[in-house]
Amino acid sequence: MTAPSPLFDAIVRIDRLPATGRDLTVALDEPTRAALAEMLKVSAVDRFDATLTVAPLRGGIRALGRLIADIVQPSVVTFEPVPQHIDEPVDRVFLPEAQAHKPTPGSEIFIDLEDDDFPDHIDGPEVDLSALLIETLALAIDPYPRAPGESLDSLGIDVGGGPASPFAALEKLKKSTDIDR
Repeated sequence: MTAPSPLFDAIVRIDRLPATGRDLTVALDEPTRAALAEMLKVSAVDRFDATLTVAPLRGGIRALGRLIADIVQPSVVTFEPVPQHIDEPVDRVFLPEAQAHKPTPGSEIFIDLEDDDFPDHIDGPEVDLSALLIETLALAIDPYPRAPGESLDSLGIDVGGGPASPFAALEKLKKSTDIDR
């Protein structure tokens, strides 16, 4: 079984990376942005630009830069299109997996939860940064988009009138049958 091909090319070869690092610029064309919009389940990705500085770090790499994107998705209230501008920093470390310190089954592993992000592990001479950029965009998308000033009150829906229990409708039925007796 082969791995799925990346949506766009952002591959960095660690063994060919200069000691000073190199810059990587990603600007997606219209068909790729349309495929990305379908993948992320948004209406449109109008802009997707990333600039990264990729530098060697302890046998791996560090990718540092910025992702700028403009997306459109439907409002959760009226389903009208809502644009969102995304400007996110990118800072990720990719390190080769340590072979000498591989834990044995049943052994204890110390994880410092106060530490920043854990480094991503790589196995091979190259790192595909397209997944990192797509992940950064996906995490920055507003999960409940609404236009400014939009609320359920503007639709005339009563959201706080009675009990929110699933048994509220049964309670109303019980009261109406009690009156009939």
